[in-house]
Amino acid sequence: MTSGTDSAAPAGRVLVVDDEKPLAQMVATYLTRAGFDVAAAYTGPDALQAARAREPDVVVLDLGLPGLDGIEVCRRLRAFSECYVLMLTARGDEEDKLAGLEVGADDYITKPFSVRELVARVQAVLRRPRTTIAPPEPERVVGDLVIDLATHEARVAQAPVALTRTEFDLLVALSARPHQPLSRRQLIDTVWDPAWVGDERIVDVHIGHLRRKLGEDASRYIDTVRGVGYRMVAR
Repeated sequence: MTSGTDSAAPAGRVLVVDDEKPLAQMVATYLTRAGFDVAAAYTGPDALQAARAREPDVVVLDLGLPGLDGIEVCRRLRAFSECYVLMLTARGDEEDKLAGLEVGADDYITKPFSVRELVARVQAVLRRPRTTIAPPEPERVVGDLVIDLATHEARVAQAPVALTRTEFDLLVALSARPHQPLSRRQLIDTVWDPAWVGDERIVDVHIGHLRRKLGEDASRYIDTVRGVGYRMVAR
């Protein structure tokens, strides 16, 4: 394992999971130099154990792991953690990207990649403070949907809805400008980072997750604006 220096508070806790030990250790070294408190794991079971023990803010997760693959690790991770998950996928493999996002990954980066780019991506997800997109009011109400900005929770008809950080941030971004269509790029700039580069359909996948969690009639909250993007509605 690699840990950050004691000279200053760490920028955040990161768990790097890859069965290629030299690569994992190189990534860990760069993240440590960037000020993060870093740990590494090389198998699926070890990754879950480390995530429970260290409670990371971000998990950099490779798909091809022994014991449990990255998809299954992410699925199980989501049962007890709301950390950001940055999935490492093969170049051009759309199925891997979509599979990772479907089980709760927040973002992805394709191999081969620049380690500096990966560090920048980790820094970007941790620059997503809720306060930048959440106004002073304690909650927003859209029909029977309540978005609690203080506790970062959502409720439908008083029943809590289990959302990932990214799903909640999308809900906050949409509810900040009700009835106004927001493009995928606008949502990426708000929820991910203005410097984010990749397939903008990542927004569609997360909106799909969000709608399923909000219930069968989720269209009464989030409407698709053809050729534009999405908007929050109250029907």
